[in-house]
Amino acid sequence: MSRALPISGTRIALRQGLYAADIATVGASLRTLSHDGRDLVVPFAEDEVRPLYRGAVLVPWPNRIVDGRYTFDGRQQQLALTEPDRGHALHGLASWSDYRVVARSTDAVTLETEIVAQAGYPHRLSIEVEYRLGDDGLVTTVAATNTGQDRAPYGASGHPYLVGGPGRVDDWTLELAADQVLEVDDERLIPRTLAPVAGGRFDFAEPRRIGELFIDHAFTRIRSSRARVVAADGHGAELRWDAGAPWVQVHTGDRPEPAYHRAGLAVEPMTCPPDAFNSGTDLIVLEPGSAHAVSWTIAAL
Repeated sequence: MSRALPISGTRIALRQGLYAADIATVGASLRTLSHDGRDLVVPFAEDEVRPLYRGAVLVPWPNRIVDGRYTFDGRQQQLALTEPDRGHALHGLASWSDYRVVARSTDAVTLETEIVAQAGYPHRLSIEVEYRLGDDGLVTTVAATNTGQDRAPYGASGHPYLVGGPGRVDDWTLELAADQVLEVDDERLIPRTLAPVAGGRFDFAEPRRIGELFIDHAFTRIRSSRARVVAADGHGAELRWDAGAPWVQVHTGDRPEPAYHRAGLAVEPMTCPPDAFNSGTDLIVLEPGSAHAVSWTIAAL
């Protein structure tokens, strides 16, 4: 009898220099990433149902679609409400797909899955995710191809929780140079209006301690496409992203469960803001046969 797969799917171990990463095929998730034995992301166990979207790839939309409803090309769609407490469709359709391994080496892996046409999203996409370790960190590339007959709305992101060092989010310093933040309502995190960052509570252009500040907001007009989380000893983690992601969501990971509460800082480079299927802001429209790719890198500091 063959050994049962771990709950998180097939494990792919990558190594390069002082870096080590473990990829789980369910959700094409980054399960662990370390440098010289130091965690750069909050890990989860091989035989654990992945908590809080840790390390998952988010397609064909990141973040929330309010009430799970949107209209595209004159047709109203209703998605399943996968964030029931707030009543939204959260983080796309592929986060629980078990991806196939199509290429693998000691320092890289390519995974593939399909998003099939379904209620609320009547489109077919092929998704390819590559993880590649180098001496300068782990590069993630997410590519989508519209394999259907109609054009499709699309957005992409990832969901790593960066680790600055010992302690919790409160103890770490954040650096993120952005000019605008998307304000949300307190109860359901529904996007409202863009507001200036300078001089406000979300101004981290100069590195400063996060403290008890709650953040679950999208930032844009990024002046430097990177975020740095650093502990008191000067060690930390950096996430850099390419021009294809003009937004970044930052979340302090506030949770009722003590083990999860503010254990890592979610930094999610996004091709579009929350609820882009309704606002149309930076929404990617994939024509039949067309493709889109975006990349980001996590490195040690």
